[in-house]
Amino acid sequence: MNQAASLAPFAAPFAEPAGSPIRELFPYLSRPGMISLAGGYPSPSLFDGEGLAQAAQQALAQGASALQYGATEGLAELREALAQQARERGMQAASGDILVTTGSQQAFDLLVRVLVEPGDTVLVEVPAYPATLQALRLAQAHIVPVPMDEHGLQTGALADLLAELPADQRPKLLYTVPNFSNPRGTLLAAERRQALVRLALQYGFRVVEDDPYGELRFDDASGVPQAMPPTVRAVGEQLAPAGSNPVVYLSSLSKTVAPALRVGWMLADAALLRRCTVAKQTADLCTSPLTQMVAACYLNSGRYPATVQRARQEYQRRMLALVQGLSTGADSGIRCARPAGGMFVWAELDRRIDPQKLFDAAVVQGVIYVPGKAFYPADPDLHTLRMSFAAPEVPQIEQAVQRLRTAAQQAAG
Repeated sequence: MNQAASLAPFAAPFAEPAGSPIRELFPYLSRPGMISLAGGYPSPSLFDGEGLAQAAQQALAQGASALQYGATEGLAELREALAQQARERGMQAASGDILVTTGSQQAFDLLVRVLVEPGDTVLVEVPAYPATLQALRLAQAHIVPVPMDEHGLQTGALADLLAELPADQRPKLLYTVPNFSNPRGTLLAAERRQALVRLALQYGFRVVEDDPYGELRFDDASGVPQAMPPTVRAVGEQLAPAGSNPVVYLSSLSKTVAPALRVGWMLADAALLRRCTVAKQTADLCTSPLTQMVAACYLNSGRYPATVQRARQEYQRRMLALVQGLSTGADSGIRCARPAGGMFVWAELDRRIDPQKLFDAAVVQGVIYVPGKAFYPADPDLHTLRMSFAAPEVPQIEQAVQRLRTAAQQAAG
């Protein structure tokens, strides 16, 4: 009997792939009484179930068209509703400028497939969204970090970095979350948005502006809504020659309507949209037409602004419970700044606290967060962590703070 030949090996990027560091924490969530500050899940209590049910009924009432394949670019009604959102955020947009994607993560994956070849340089603000790092590693990109501070990506450091890079290492892309970044919660200063676009035009790279949290802005100390600078895409429209805006804008309905819809979108130039559309045809052909119809009916119902306003108010309450809880009373050794919006708090640990001991003690106490090492492509600052205040209610957050304080005492050297 002939011996069977060995099966062909996996492709190099998937020979020993690392999974999502956040989803690898899921087994801890099944423990009784565990409070999660880990995943960036929106609060179920804020879903507009009634409005979405009505939208679903309207979608299904359209008959067989709701159950059939649809255009890869997306449903016309939804593309127009999303273009309207873009215009309300200060950008120029028509429905033909929009590609509907299965979540904004797919939009980024399509960009990577279309633009990045193995060895290409991609700049990423650090600390960065782990799924972005995962997608770039699998694409075998050369990831170059750009530091952040309390005002977002440091464009001065970026300018120095670009000036030092050899010509054959010039970047293809720069990825940033300028509005309430994941994980730091920072808001990129207006002057830095202009500097970023100017650098992109000077050095010939695209800026990927990922904006899933931009509508979740909080009131300032006087109760006035946070003033938002123009999107980076809008700045590109002002500074770039006609037809050469280097900024690709991504957004999503996952954080403001419902993640289960899996509706994201890309706003970009026609040449890039065409190529991303072809790439999407080989991935899922089209985002679910039924959920697109539900999303379009919901956005056109007039209920969306009130839903977002409720989310802003409730997330601000939860954020304050977390930040003030950690900053008042006895020193916990966990320092964090108040974000101006979004769903996350970034924290730094006193050097006397052992990061691994803190994580282990926190699990025993019944609270989970994401260690900071997940947000770095290399050389992580281990004395950092990310907490999300979005999903747990205020009483749970207050209890989580007490558990973290106890864990920090146990982990202190």
